[in-house]
Amino acid sequence: MQVTRKQLSDAVEAQIISAGQAEALYAFLSARSQDTPRFSFTHVLYYLGGMIAIGAMTLFMNLGWENFGGAGIVLISILYAAMGLTITHQLAARSLNIPAGICAVFVVCLTPLAIYGLQQWLGVWPDDSVYRDYHRYIRWHWLYMELGTLAVGTLVAWRYKYPFLIMPIAATLWYMTMDISAMISGGDFDWELRSLVSMYSGLLMIALAFWVDIRARHKADYAFWIYIFGVIAFWGGLSMQDSDSELSKFLYFCINLLMIGIGVILVRRVFVVFGALGASGYLGYLASDIFKDSWLFPVALTAIGLGVIYLGILWQKHEKSLTYKARQWLPESLRELLEARSQ
Repeated sequence: MQVTRKQLSDAVEAQIISAGQAEALYAFLSARSQDTPRFSFTHVLYYLGGMIAIGAMTLFMNLGWENFGGAGIVLISILYAAMGLTITHQLAARSLNIPAGICAVFVVCLTPLAIYGLQQWLGVWPDDSVYRDYHRYIRWHWLYMELGTLAVGTLVAWRYKYPFLIMPIAATLWYMTMDISAMISGGDFDWELRSLVSMYSGLLMIALAFWVDIRARHKADYAFWIYIFGVIAFWGGLSMQDSDSELSKFLYFCINLLMIGIGVILVRRVFVVFGALGASGYLGYLASDIFKDSWLFPVALTAIGLGVIYLGILWQKHEKSLTYKARQWLPESLRELLEARSQ
């Protein structure tokens, strides 16, 4: 729940709190939330600058850097990393946690470039691919770069403990789900294998995110990025499954509805967004294929939609009592997590 100055002013007019208390409370909440990412001009500048710098060394890297050779790439990466760590340390000392976290992420994102340069320098790079292909194509030999990134990312995250540092770790885990499938298949482009690897790897990432969520429930939101990439990997692999069975398609629809429910319970929008996409896709399939010329299908969908709205009305009416009773059956750690997320 986000408290605005207007809401506090309304509380003053309703004589719930005094004007002095409203100002003191607003100052307190502003200080507490200054390190929470939000859509403000300052934070937009932070993340825009960070994404430009990170993108320059990752997505937008060009072939010009190949002219430096492996040793040159390693040396430049080390110099950039030293500069990034110095800036991170200085910003952290001034309690500027958001820009400090972005600079720390910049350092982690240099890791695959440094490992690529090291492999080129040692003459163990296996083919004629180049670094800029790392973010574009699936290759088994990216795994060395990914494992190194996980190691450096974990070390830097342990040192600075900024939630944004989990982003490159989660993205690397997502990359690994695709590259491992390429390694298992021997480089063959097997959609079925890759979708299965993606789906089960995504499930593992979601489980990891939930574990992190439980462990860090009294701290920052370290699970956010793991949830995002885990859901992308799981839902993408699930949606790529090929089946001509109507039962399988209906199970896909049910899994997406379950994702929506999980997202509501855990207050994680990524589950709701992808679950809604999958459910909408199934309904679209029914409308265009199964009930293509049926006048009854839109009527039935309308009735179902109105029924869902009615369930929402009932839930709103009894939400507090039902939520309280349901949470009494949960473990204390999970109950604390849900209470914190629903505020």
